[in-house]
Amino acid sequence: MGLPVPDHHRGVILIVDDTPDNLALLADALDDAGYRVLVAMDGHSALARIARRRPDLILLDAMMPGLDGFQTCRQIKAQPDSADIPVLFMTALTDPEHVVQGFEAGAIDYVTKPIECREVLARVASHLRTAQILQAARERRTSSLSLDDPVAQERLCAHFRLTSREVEVLRWVTCGKTNKDVSDILGLSPRTVNKHLEHIFVKLGVETRAAATSVVISMVARV
Repeated sequence: MGLPVPDHHRGVILIVDDTPDNLALLADALDDAGYRVLVAMDGHSALARIARRRPDLILLDAMMPGLDGFQTCRQIKAQPDSADIPVLFMTALTDPEHVVQGFEAGAIDYVTKPIECREVLARVASHLRTAQILQAARERRTSSLSLDDPVAQERLCAHFRLTSREVEVLRWVTCGKTNKDVSDILGLSPRTVNKHLEHIFVKLGVETRAAATSVVISMVARV
């Protein structure tokens, strides 16, 4: 049986994997949990699927023939209509180099293979909640919700002991920029940006970019 998900957490999930058994396993678990499931077996099919029906979240296999998961993710994030869709990588590659590569491509999280369905369901539910919070914030955004506000920056620095450079990195992360984007904007290497993000995550007590953004929105909204 799947892990039940409250009605307001349900959404459309796109699974991209070139292994039919993985697709079937995840599709059944997500369907049992109340999600609507879309599937694709390669990167090009995934992009076509997204163009026809925008999913709320994407589970993306990292290693696929042809257009691999990293390339697919970069293309998803390069399109304005899909850039803000949460992408979770599914991979057996757990070396730090590959994890960093996934985050630099624009993913917000990853799960390791072999797939443990309860873990996937928990992560999907968590990231969908965060995505809903971010969407609600975007819809009611005012100038007080911007990290351009010096008061907001000062509060973040004081509360989380962030450096001015970490605040700059965090500002662009909350705008949905990838590590590559941030490095280009700030004139830093992607590895340096990733190192700053590691420190930011520790100071904010989070593990993902989406969670960091949620913390920032919550705090800045009170400025």
